[in-house]
Amino acid sequence: MCTGKCSRFVALALYPLAVLSIALNIGLFFPDGDTQYTRDDHITEEVKYMGGLIGGGAMVLLPALYIHLTGTQSCCANRCGMFLSIGFAGVGVIGGLYSLTVASLALQNGPLCQMLSLVWITPFKDTKGEYLSDSSSWKLCTAPANVVEFHIGMFATLLALSCLEIILCAIQMVNGLVGCLCGTCAKKTYEPH
Repeated sequence: MCTGKCSRFVALALYPLAVLSIALNIGLFFPDGDTQYTRDDHITEEVKYMGGLIGGGAMVLLPALYIHLTGTQSCCANRCGMFLSIGFAGVGVIGGLYSLTVASLALQNGPLCQMLSLVWITPFKDTKGEYLSDSSSWKLCTAPANVVEFHIGMFATLLALSCLEIILCAIQMVNGLVGCLCGTCAKKTYEPH
């Protein structure tokens, strides 16, 4: 596969992943679709780290834009552009790793929720993620409604998205190295003198 085509493929795959990561992170601020929990600061701590918004979102979206330029007939479709794409893809890997770390930590600790005693705590924090396979313990959380399922679904999706982002950015790092060393396979247009 041509290095330019590979760059376009990577960029076009990264765009929806980054946008989904941003949307999921924003959605995490509204458990049960209610803004009340955000206003009262009853949001899981890992949501505030904004792994999906910053890491899997902005830190992947900006490199995707540059990577896309290296795959088109533009100023970046040359050896220098491919060399720079390695650094941009590295930023994407770091962003994906940040999102992956935050999502993993969130899944391990569990959600912040209201217990039967009307106290807001993170009841699964010390279970080392064992609550994930014990759905009978999820009824400990009374508010927001279905918060454990919401938490697991959103952060598990962010985890999967960040893994894909890391893989795609790593592929672009290799592609950028090949394009830098061997040149791009962009077609030159013949201009008569």
